[in-house]
Amino acid sequence: MTYWHALLLAIVEGLTEFLPVSSTGHMIIASALLGIPATPFTKLYLVVIQFGAILSVLAVYWRRFIQSIDFYLKLLVAFLPVVVVGLLLKKYIDALLESVAVVAFMLLVGGIVLVFIDRWFPQEDPGEGGRPVTNPNWRQAFTIGVFQCLAVVPGVSRSAATIIGGLTQKLTRQAAAEFAFFLAMPTMAAAAAKDLYDYYKEATAKGIDVAQMFTGQELKLLALGNVAAFVVALLAIRVFVGFVTKYGFRAFGIYRIIAGGILLIMLALKIPLILV
Repeated sequence: MTYWHALLLAIVEGLTEFLPVSSTGHMIIASALLGIPATPFTKLYLVVIQFGAILSVLAVYWRRFIQSIDFYLKLLVAFLPVVVVGLLLKKYIDALLESVAVVAFMLLVGGIVLVFIDRWFPQEDPGEGGRPVTNPNWRQAFTIGVFQCLAVVPGVSRSAATIIGGLTQKLTRQAAAEFAFFLAMPTMAAAAAKDLYDYYKEATAKGIDVAQMFTGQELKLLALGNVAAFVVALLAIRVFVGFVTKYGFRAFGIYRIIAGGILLIMLALKIPLILV
């Protein structure tokens, strides 16, 4: 992986992590298009640069993180379902992460859902008590967490699954999007920590010292990726919330359908994905 590759993948991560278009799917596609080998470090890089993206949430919403312990407890309740599913299905999830076909199909299916989601959950519908819900209760938080489990399949989009879960619980578009941002922090941090630990175990099993786990260039690539993902995600969050509040999710659905359709056609015609 070159510095140019690392920068492009970090930009893709920052742009797509909090949009309902599947950041993992886009990075798998980008890696294939750029011809980046699927080495252990490359796979780790795609996960670890999420640290930079999640820090952007803290930078934008830092006041929310100092309000009350209730905020953290609800995030924990929402986070637990994906922990259980992730631990039970990790072997199968890792296998799916190498499949562009799975990504393409799920982009298409998810796009169809997003095209109609605004009709299914119009914002004028009242929430509990006759008012739109802006702060989920315990049950709603857990339900949103269950929806997040769908995102273990690459191409589904963690953001899309979580936002849709929020909409089913009568949250406003803005509240659903923001709760998806907040839930991303423990989810992505845990995924990155787990991959780092697995990488460490493999290195020690080969007799590699901890200080030699990464080369100087690999450390620079990780630093570059996290900084770039942070900056780009910071801008993406600000734009996304305003956009979906005003226009809804239809545009993202259309984009997913086009992207997934093109990929499926390329795969069916056996057109090489590697461009460089």
